Amino acid sequence: MSAAVTTSPKLPPEFADLEEFSDWCLGSEPERYAKRLSSSMPEMQAFYDAITARAEEAIAYCDKFSLDDLPEDVLNLMHMLYSMIQASFPVECWKQPKVPDTGATSLDCDAEPVP
Repeated sequence: MSAAVTTSPKLPPEFADLEEFSDWCLGSEPERYAKRLSSSMPEMQAFYDAITARAEEAIAYCDKFSLDDLPEDVLNLMHMLYSMIQASFPVECWKQPKVPDTGATSLDCDAEPVP
């Protein structure tokens, strides 16, 4: 008999409907960019549709807390919002994960939002 695997929710209970997309709760721009490149457009579209529908509410929720002392679940929600931004151009404009006509070009971010 195998033991059931349980995982703790990554997001605040108010955003439990977004938990299925918690793999987008990534703490750095390089991680978010790699996730974007490794995602199919249907996966990215599903994530984008779910988070954009709740974005204003999520931002308002995060604004209730000090940036210097965010609970982990709120920080994860903020990181998910950052991932929404990373997915926006591929979903809204390019219809593909990579920037069109860039070949093997890559972009490294030198500064990113904190937290």
